[in-house]
Amino acid sequence: MRSKAAFIVLAIVIAATQPACSLLDSTVNTFSKAVGLSDTAIVIAKTAQIRTSYAVVAADLLEVKRGDRLEVLDQMEFEKVVWYRVRARDEENTEGWIEAQNVITNEVMEKSQKLAEQFKELPPQAAGKLRAASNLRLGPEMNAENVLFRLSNGSNFEIMDWNFVPKQQIAEGDDASGVRPSGEVDEDIAAAKEANEPEKLDEKYDIWYLVKLDPSVSPAPAGWLFGRQVELDIPSEISFFQQNNRKFVTWQRLDSDGQGSTVTADRNATPGNWVILTRTNVSKPVDGEEPDFDGILVLAFDKYNQSFYTVWRSTGEVWGTLPLRVEGSGDNKTFSIRIRHPEGRMDEKRFVVFRDRNRVRVTQPEDIAQYYTTQGR
Repeated sequence: MRSKAAFIVLAIVIAATQPACSLLDSTVNTFSKAVGLSDTAIVIAKTAQIRTSYAVVAADLLEVKRGDRLEVLDQMEFEKVVWYRVRARDEENTEGWIEAQNVITNEVMEKSQKLAEQFKELPPQAAGKLRAASNLRLGPEMNAENVLFRLSNGSNFEIMDWNFVPKQQIAEGDDASGVRPSGEVDEDIAAAKEANEPEKLDEKYDIWYLVKLDPSVSPAPAGWLFGRQVELDIPSEISFFQQNNRKFVTWQRLDSDGQGSTVTADRNATPGNWVILTRTNVSKPVDGEEPDFDGILVLAFDKYNQSFYTVWRSTGEVWGTLPLRVEGSGDNKTFSIRIRHPEGRMDEKRFVVFRDRNRVRVTQPEDIAQYYTTQGR
């Protein structure tokens, strides 16, 4: 951005060669092209106002709605709030200022679309929603330069992947608070080390989620969200089976046949069959990497008894990574996971799900016991 002084000088030069009636439009257009300000933006708020200025006492000029396109002419930060000078595409070509949080620029949109390319061939792994407004980011880190825009409280999304990031200090007013300063040792962690107790996952790391957004929530299709602001949206029909020491991290419906989402429960549909990956809260890194899951559970719904039953459960802990893939149709399905062999390699294991009379069954890989890192539950 050039300074206001530079803009005034440029305006004076242009004034000497332009008719008075077109002076303002010509000056703005020439300035925008000269400094590369020309861009487009899409309104992401349900409604927003284009105003005469970014001052508190400014008047409203035009109300715009979600999906409306605007031309971006200038940018200004006023009292720590970013504003764009825009031109609307109404009959009057209304120009004014709009708060940046209400729009997403074309440049930012392209970055989000590029991020979505990473998982276009992958199924969603879980579902979530925001428990508080939070910044959608280009990467799993607190960095002012990687903010795409701010998502509102209650926004829903599908979770495609996640990262465990060592806990770090977070600036005041960012996506979270109450994080201990860098270098400060947590007393609970120090005590656990002295007692030779295993480190806890949630004490050692912050989790970041790579999410896929529906167009009804955001025109930008993807981004990263800080995990403390995310609530996993586990279908209520299976949430009862979650244990305190073993949380659900990934789940997919086994009887969806491509109809609707595989990670959300349709309230109007009959309860179904699910494959679920679980995780304890114990840190168990290998070469500095944590497993995404360490347990496997398959549940089925008996429509005659109107109750769920356990089809198959891993009898030991595994060391596995995403993604979970479900394939097949009808009553014949398979699901595949990647788990670590004792020799250190990552192997893909396929489980066959089928119906035997009125019961769902699972055929497990013959050598699955070799992959258990801990026996028993």
